[in-house]
Parts: sequence; C-alpha cells; structure tokens
Amino acid sequence: MGKNLIFVGAGGFGGTLLRYGLDESIPAPLNGFPAAILLINLMGCLFLGWFMTYCLSSSRISEQARLFIGTGFTGAFTTFSTFTVDAVRFMENGQNTVAAIYVLGSVVGGLFMSGIGVWLGRKMSLKQEGAKA
Repeated sequence: MGKNLIFVGAGGFGGTLLRYGLDESIPAPLNGFPAAILLINLMGCLFLGWFMTYCLSSSRISEQARLFIGTGFTGAFTTFSTFTVDAVRFMENGQNTVAAIYVLGSVVGGLFMSGIGVWLGRKMSLKQEGAKA
C-alpha cells in the first residue's frame, strides 16, 4: 500500500499543476462562468473513459501506471468539488439559469465525453487486435 500511495501522489501532483495552469490561462467570461473548470472536467471525462477502456482492457498498463495516471493524475486534474461550489455560488447569486446551464453542461457533457472516450478506447482496442491477427 505504501508504494502505491507514492504513485497516486506523484500523479496527483502533476494533475493538480496542469489543472491550476489551465485554470489560470483560460480567462473566465465577464459573467464569471467557470469555462476553464468545465473544459478541464470534460477533458478529464474523455481521457478517463479512453484510458480505462483502452489501456486497461487487455492489461496494456501496469497497476502502478494505472494508479499514477488514472487515480492520481486524472483524479487531481478534474475537480467535482469546484464544480459544485461554483454551481452553488451561481444559485446563491440568483443566477439560476447560469447554474442550470453549468450543471447540465457538466453532467450531460461529462457523460457524453466519457462515452466518446469509451468508444474510442474500444475502437482502438479492436484495431490493435485486428493488426495482431
């Protein structure tokens, strides 16, 4: 367990730095809509859907790499807590329409992007298996 924590922590460190850098570099629109967080979370959903399908489907990756990339990096890169606090902030400020757009965009968009990631992972796995035959 101790060694696994190092892999998760190292991945988390990288994911956190990338999220912070993107959040700082993507300007928020004038109404304060958290476009960077939405984009980060959608990218994370796409990536994790692909990663969990393609890389893990036929043991293409070690347990340590899965912990580093899937649990650590992607877990720290995406941020459910920031999403929920932003949504609550919109509601408290009477911006219920913006909150609804953000919540629907995040949840429906996240499911859609995860689905695309899974689809890509399966497609790539089938293509690779066909190339081996």
